[in-house]
Amino acid sequence: MQITLTKASLADAEIIHQMQLTAFKPLLEKYQDYDTNPGNEQLERTIERIKDPASDYYIIKADQVPVGAIRIVKKAKQRYRISPIFILPEHQGKGIAQRVLSMIEELYSDFQAWELDTMLQEPKNCHLYEKQGYQRTGFYEQINERLTIVSYEKRR
Repeated sequence: MQITLTKASLADAEIIHQMQLTAFKPLLEKYQDYDTNPGNEQLERTIERIKDPASDYYIIKADQVPVGAIRIVKKAKQRYRISPIFILPEHQGKGIAQRVLSMIEELYSDFQAWELDTMLQEPKNCHLYEKQGYQRTGFYEQINERLTIVSYEKRR
């Protein structure tokens, strides 16, 4: 399977938004975190992220088919944040996200640190990031009785 990243433009906002809603819908239903889950965001939020000069949005393609997206936010010199990254449910578990994380590190090879957040209650997500060298920072945020967000960081 060939994985590619295509830098997104405003013309891609709707497809990114639709994929985001689809990818996050199961988690939204499970955790009911309507204020924080990207599966409950409006198209305008995706447009704002694409327009943000401090971020780069990429469509993730597997064999030329859009299967997800990743947004990289330039926080400070050589420090980047991933927010969000998602793969459509029917393409999850195929190693795509793992390959994309490696590709992003090559694209942003000047990095000194990466940061991201994920759901503590989703062990597959935590395992993915830990396998890629991310470590928990010790910051946890209780969203509701079902969901806790955990922060990760990877340093060079």
